[in-house]
Amino acid sequence: MELITSHHALALNMGVSNNLFGGVMLSWLDLAGAGYASELCDSPRLVTAKFDQTIFELPVKIGNIIKIYGEVEKFGTTSITVKLEARKQNVERHEQKVVCSTTVVYVKINDEGEPIRISERVKERYYERLEKNGKGLMSYEVVD
Repeated sequence: MELITSHHALALNMGVSNNLFGGVMLSWLDLAGAGYASELCDSPRLVTAKFDQTIFELPVKIGNIIKIYGEVEKFGTTSITVKLEARKQNVERHEQKVVCSTTVVYVKINDEGEPIRISERVKERYYERLEKNGKGLMSYEVVD
């Protein structure tokens, strides 16, 4: 799995039990997955079609660092299925524990919101990068 994003759990993200509110985690997962899928599919126009079962395994407390990882489970004709995992990182012990995981389906759409095909080039490029670099995302150079 590739690291997509990181978050600090803040007091404003906590529910009444002083654990991270589940809706916040779902939002973080959806945003991370959508960004990952958009980058892979060369399009900002992807919509969330389906969240599979999300299993919350460990609580997240104020100050915890959450790292979200993802990988492509499969490409469809117009969709990309992304497996996501949120991990709580302990910076002192240099270890991570899985907090929750899920699978999300994103659909590529046109300007009118209708599903459109994900090109074979996108799929081939993903698998080529994965084989060569161990990750599907491309590296970017900073442009001044």
